[in-house]
Amino acid sequence: MVGLARSGVAAARALKANGQVVFGVDSGEPGGTAVLRESGIDFETSTSGVDRLDGVATVVKSPGVPATAEVIRAAEERGIDVIGELELGWRLTPAPVVAVTGTNGKTTTTELTTHLIRSAGRPASAAGNVGHPLCEVAMEHAAGEDVGTVVCECSSFQLEDSELFSPEVAAFLNLRPDHLDRHGDMDRYREAKLRIFANQTDGDVAVLNADEPALAGVKTDAAEIRFTVAGASDAEITLEGERIMVDGEPLIETREMKILGRHNVANAMAGAAAALALGIEPAAVAEGLRSFPPVAHRYEPVAEIEGVLFINDSKATNVDATLAALGSSDRRLHLILGGSSKGESFDALVPAVAGACRGIYLIGETADEIGEALEPAGVEIVRYCEDLEAAVSEAAGAAIPGEAVLLSPACASFDQFADYEERGDAFRGYVEELDV
Repeated sequence: MVGLARSGVAAARALKANGQVVFGVDSGEPGGTAVLRESGIDFETSTSGVDRLDGVATVVKSPGVPATAEVIRAAEERGIDVIGELELGWRLTPAPVVAVTGTNGKTTTTELTTHLIRSAGRPASAAGNVGHPLCEVAMEHAAGEDVGTVVCECSSFQLEDSELFSPEVAAFLNLRPDHLDRHGDMDRYREAKLRIFANQTDGDVAVLNADEPALAGVKTDAAEIRFTVAGASDAEITLEGERIMVDGEPLIETREMKILGRHNVANAMAGAAAALALGIEPAAVAEGLRSFPPVAHRYEPVAEIEGVLFINDSKATNVDATLAALGSSDRRLHLILGGSSKGESFDALVPAVAGACRGIYLIGETADEIGEALEPAGVEIVRYCEDLEAAVSEAAGAAIPGEAVLLSPACASFDQFADYEERGDAFRGYVEELDV
């Protein structure tokens, strides 16, 4: 087992539980390895692992380990089979799988689809990139738990290592520049994502976003369901005004849903398509969409204070995610931007910021870069803030009833926070302090 973060540990334990002889290696010093000792699994850290390849039948690669890692290249040169944790978990899990991929919206769609299945009275498990490795689900199944249908969020890192992975339902939401340091270019990134459909057959279902240019012309061997919020003519699930339609029949009014934003309407359509593909009745799907709560840090309404809505979109760690948020609000915005750089240009934000924002509040190491890029937007209020707390205070002071304060940083969080979750939690805490 190469890579001993959560997915790697889960894979090692699942293999051990299936009677395999397992040895784990990691080039770093990950936490959480105590459970390996408790499971009787030997491992070594701060090592490349190359000297452990003798006698190895299969190398299982954690998603965070690149294909260029020394031990992976050495294994391939020796003709040793190399597979990923997702592939292994799928092989060990006989339950039906709904797989979800895309650059943005994966977690919301995964959690929503799981909710739709459960609210229809069926068991379901959310797994994969949501933080619950598929190999953990395999162990739960082996222990006698009814995991039901497994809804698996699949990253490009996981999919590029798949060989036989063949979900009964697979959904591809969108494609935007991301992880290019790993994949090299958009074509390779797209190809990694498209592996979600690679082994499907005519008994399976592929769910595709008809509005996504990267999916234009894509044909799969599965039955296809396409969805559109922009009026594409080749879609079965459409948006007419504020009503989601399925094959010309009304499903639900978007105002009935608790999740906000046009991008979440698209996510709801994808989840509905997956649920319908599993044979869930439209009325049950609609009821599930009504009861689904916002997912933390993903365009999450936090509070409305004196007519000002505060929205936590901390998961927007790239420009395209922030663009989706800006296009989803019907209120004038006070936008908090900035953090650690992912090497993206912020120029694409200019038209959306100009059209949606009355104020921008810039934080973190990218503040100056973003401020310079957004000068052509001509925003009325521009503030450079020492930190997130100051930005929330400034934005709250400037906003008037009917407007919104939106944290949608377009950046990673690592300059000031451990991750986007810590950043979102901090935002929520600062907003709560306002409402006292």
